[in-house]
Amino acid sequence: MRNGALSGAVIAVAGAGGPAGRATLLRLAEAGATVVGADNDPERLAEAVDEARYSAGGAAVTGETVDLLDLDSTHDWAVRTEKEFGRIDGLVHLVGGWRGSETFIKTSLDDWDFLELLLIRTVQHTSLAFFEPLQRSERGRYLLISAAGATKPSAGNAAYAAAKAAAEAWTLALADAFRKAGGAGGPTSAAAILVVKALVHEAMRADRPNAKFAGFTDVKDLADAVVGVWSRPAAEVNGNRLWLTEKP
Repeated sequence: MRNGALSGAVIAVAGAGGPAGRATLLRLAEAGATVVGADNDPERLAEAVDEARYSAGGAAVTGETVDLLDLDSTHDWAVRTEKEFGRIDGLVHLVGGWRGSETFIKTSLDDWDFLELLLIRTVQHTSLAFFEPLQRSERGRYLLISAAGATKPSAGNAAYAAAKAAAEAWTLALADAFRKAGGAGGPTSAAAILVVKALVHEAMRADRPNAKFAGFTDVKDLADAVVGVWSRPAAEVNGNRLWLTEKP
């Protein structure tokens, strides 16, 4: 067993192939966890897994192509993961995407249809599929990455903010289920929301060297915050928004 804050833990990462996913895979592996990433792009996922393994010194990182828009596929991923590793201690939900418009009246409801699937349906599927394995863990955590815009929507981001707000509400309902399952002793597993204004990574900075990205959260800092949630008691984080940017 590798030494680290998460030694022995098995953590699944949904949306592992993007910049935030790559940073999170690596940081979880560095903390000692066995990490199981999923993405719908097999090539991108393979690159992320290989990078994490190499950078973390041969850490236990695997990847699986999963259609998170299909509940059965997502459930099968959870079942296979628990069967192979004997436990699941976390699900980090990093599936993201954005569409917006110049003004409120120019909002396209096609954007809503796209974002409803990407930002809400995937949360529904991962939470339903992983609830029971996480509840069986003595330190289960479900972490949603959300945006400050869900709390204070702007006119051109109506569809995006509404989808994020719905995903947050769903996650808070999951947190209430963990609370109720814990009974008088309090929850042993937790669902929490990490809130950012937006994310930034090295490639973005290279493309826009003069941009300040004010209030943005670096994907590496997000990954650190993800790992840090496991150091806090379940009752302390369950059902809470953990702000990584200034509250609007």
